Amino acid sequence: MLLRDATLVDADGVRVGDLRVDGDRIADVGDLAPRSDESVLDLDGRTLLPGLVDAHIHYSLSGERSVEDVVGMSDAELALVEARNARKTLEAGVTGVRVMGARDVDVHVRDRIAAGEIPGPRTVASCRSITATGGHGHHLGREITGADDARRAVREQAKRGADFTKFMVTGGVTTPGSDPNETALTDAEVEALVDESHRRGMHTATHAHGAAGVKAAVEAGVDTVEHGTLLDDEAIEMLLAADVTLVPTLSAPHHIVRNVDAATEEDRTKTEAVYDRHLDSFRRAVDAGVRIAGGTDAGTPFNMHGGNAAEVTFMIDNGMDPLAALTAMTKTAAETVGLQDQGTLERGTYADLLVCGSDPTEDPKTLNDPQVVLKGGAVVAGGDERTKRAVADTRDS
Repeated sequence: MLLRDATLVDADGVRVGDLRVDGDRIADVGDLAPRSDESVLDLDGRTLLPGLVDAHIHYSLSGERSVEDVVGMSDAELALVEARNARKTLEAGVTGVRVMGARDVDVHVRDRIAAGEIPGPRTVASCRSITATGGHGHHLGREITGADDARRAVREQAKRGADFTKFMVTGGVTTPGSDPNETALTDAEVEALVDESHRRGMHTATHAHGAAGVKAAVEAGVDTVEHGTLLDDEAIEMLLAADVTLVPTLSAPHHIVRNVDAATEEDRTKTEAVYDRHLDSFRRAVDAGVRIAGGTDAGTPFNMHGGNAAEVTFMIDNGMDPLAALTAMTKTAAETVGLQDQGTLERGTYADLLVCGSDPTEDPKTLNDPQVVLKGGAVVAGGDERTKRAVADTRDS
């Protein structure tokens, strides 16, 4: 299939051209002549870009006011919820995700998506987030005490098929009694978590609000820092020096602040206390040159699956160059979480594509409502009959 006369947008910039899809891959990009045996779809200048990649979501959560609403679910119920949220995420134009843990269900949903049994983005999954005893996320996580227990927890996740390890180095907003600024794990525990994960070929991601927790995780060799809400200058310098990626999840506090009347009193109080500092931390990290990967924390209170693209707008509104923000939530996010052959319009990568009505570097809100979503060259959302017929003809040939 040849997609003609498109405005192509990815990390390489904005240009006019054509793109050929062969099976589930991009076969060629440039000024292309149609083959005699291929279907041709004229995009009439509409924008063609890679599917979005969200480096931080929760299939298990659905924007509930409190995680307490989810804790009592059986694994079977949780699996149904996750399947529903995976479909919503894909149909919104997110073709790759990293799921941040909930009991041990995520890996099974990942495998069913990969097998084509349920619709969803290409998924990198962990099992249970690792936390201090009684720490942030303990409801659905794996509590540890001591460095030996930390290693044991990592080995358990690996045994169950986790792609990476997520751990909570600080407290959090949505766990009652947990202080976001307080470091919850010992240096020995953090070092054991990172070392054991890397020994097993898994990357590490840490939930970290307070600067001290961020610095402890970076010192231990963590790969990504999630949130980075209360960064100080030293933490930013350490992120930069160690080449650690920050996943800022600006969507998460935004939705709590915009729904203060419905939020729990504790969530509201904590979020309002750190919201402006979170935005300031993000701006200073961007100005310093810290690598940013887009992630939404979708599923947290009032932060609904399907609204993921708003993160690009939030990053732009807080000082990031539009193309850099789009790259953060396509190429950089894909590279960061280990989704190979995704996030660009390069030859040989997956034909995971969005067709939008305008250029998202000029109008980022166009990403909120893509006209067509393709995964592996197949239409998974949107598209008129002409589009669907052209794609079907290609895949049948």
